[in-house]
Amino acid sequence: MPLGIKGGIDESNLSAYMVAAAGTNDYICLDAGTLHYGIEKAVSNKVFNIPAEQVLKQYIKGYFISHAHLDHVSGLIINSPDDSAKTIYGLASCLQTIKTHYFTWESWANFADEGETPLLKKYHYQVLTPDSSMAIKNTAMSVKAFPLSHSNLQSTAFLVNSKDAYILYLGDVGPDEIEKSHTLHALWETVAPLIKSKKLKGIMIETSFPNEQPDKTLFGHLTPNWLMKEMDDLAALTGSDALKGFNLVITHVKPPQVNIDKLKAQLKAQNKLGFNLIFPEQGRKIEL
Repeated sequence: MPLGIKGGIDESNLSAYMVAAAGTNDYICLDAGTLHYGIEKAVSNKVFNIPAEQVLKQYIKGYFISHAHLDHVSGLIINSPDDSAKTIYGLASCLQTIKTHYFTWESWANFADEGETPLLKKYHYQVLTPDSSMAIKNTAMSVKAFPLSHSNLQSTAFLVNSKDAYILYLGDVGPDEIEKSHTLHALWETVAPLIKSKKLKGIMIETSFPNEQPDKTLFGHLTPNWLMKEMDDLAALTGSDALKGFNLVITHVKPPQVNIDKLKAQLKAQNKLGFNLIFPEQGRKIEL
């Protein structure tokens, strides 16, 4: 359930995705750039039949923050006074930034159970250990976190599991070649067997800029060229047939709209492996 699909200047539509096992209302939120406005859109689209305030308090069981840039956490911060008690999950470096820069009494108020006093203790920080599976509180799902490289910052991929079904969500990430990293290749090695066994239902991955964006100003993001280069790397591990019709959900498209239209056209033109390309719409449900 996309609550926000963009990076960049549209503060009403920033990265946030509610995910639940089919047939349940036990959601987690993968990143939290926009919450209230996205939930309102979903309610108006009749995805939820309860008020937005109740969706926030009752349906979202926890937040998984890929990295602490504002376009991935601002909704969480702003909505905190009206939220219910729950857990914020992330790698240690991400949670440390939230603790020392956002939930402080100088920036906002400390709604968490660690950091500057007084502690309001609404949120609990849960550090994720890379490559280690953890049960998600108040859901039947579990998650495994994988570090990613986002320019000079550590980002995160979350592999969410319910029974025999998996979904992979990547926060902001640059290509291995530009980042001088092997984090994406290591991730593809991990998920390749799940793709071959048809247990992985989709990959949610960013494409921020069209191909015209110079490599030197990618700032830890992907273009259609770089995304498909990474998908070629994945195909070398899975075999290309395994990726035909596979769900590839494109996240974090950056305005202006002319650039978004351009990168969508480029992705479609470069989709030689035959992915089912999905471009999320805010407030409209996706079933994988």
